[in-house]
Amino acid sequence: MTLPVGLRRWETLLLAMLAVIACLNAADSPFYLGVGNIVNLFQLEIEKIIVALIMTLIIINGEIDLSVASIMGLASCVAAYLFHVGWPMPLALLAALASGALAGAFNGFWVAYVGLPSLAVTLAGLIGYRGIARILVEDRAYGGFPDWFNALGQQPLIGPLTLSIVIFVVMFAAMAVILHGSALGRLVYVMGNNLAAARYSGVRVKRVKLLLFVASGTISALAGLLYAARLGSVRGDMAMGFELDIITIVLLGGVSIFGGSGNLVGVGLSILVILNLRNGMGLADITGNTQTSVIGALLILSVLAPNVAQMLHTKWKGRET
Repeated sequence: MTLPVGLRRWETLLLAMLAVIACLNAADSPFYLGVGNIVNLFQLEIEKIIVALIMTLIIINGEIDLSVASIMGLASCVAAYLFHVGWPMPLALLAALASGALAGAFNGFWVAYVGLPSLAVTLAGLIGYRGIARILVEDRAYGGFPDWFNALGQQPLIGPLTLSIVIFVVMFAAMAVILHGSALGRLVYVMGNNLAAARYSGVRVKRVKLLLFVASGTISALAGLLYAARLGSVRGDMAMGFELDIITIVLLGGVSIFGGSGNLVGVGLSILVILNLRNGMGLADITGNTQTSVIGALLILSVLAPNVAQMLHTKWKGRET
């Protein structure tokens, strides 16, 4: 007797979790299935799930980027500071995106070309980039941005959808093509499975890793600017702690923390699970601290469960033989 293929897939479990959470939320609140709440469900976490897309490629590649939330904060503070010292807002936004790309390139250089562990490098970046952001704005809150900038994060662009949600949908499709239908995607998997074998096969592993970290920094900066537009103001602690949710989304989606495996279908389902879970807890008036504790528990589950499932599957196959 063998287990059905579908029941051995992590995505099946995520789909079941999503169905249970959705049913509980619908039973608990009459507002849950409203169009406004569904759009709000995405809008309140949209910056995190945008960054989770590039984090998927980073972790499948066998690395990690703990500095993404600090880069979000840095980019928003760069834009706010430059605007308030007289730069035109479009130029300030371009400089902010450039700061994210430079931060990513700095991370990538030490990881790809020097050979330092990405965990250590990006942990240092988490602290350092946040420190630069605080130096720029100190303890003040910067606001007064042009109306067109605030509208990017607050006003619907297509129907009820804001620009941020449209960007996420486009990026999800683009990342799916890159990861599952391009040469770069194959290299990401190969390097995550066996970096030495990829290097001996002639793969330019340093260039690929650098490219991924530059993309991570740039996309994080874009997410930080969208976050600033949605809030209408900027502080030095912008996006602090977001890296927990971002990494949880990716790992809960079935991406191995050791690299080499995972897919965007699982990450997409994980996004829906976490968004609906947070939304349900919010509708039930559960405090933010409790919500964070639940997400932390999910992070542990996302690391332990695949390993336990693999162990049980191995024992099952052993019984069959």
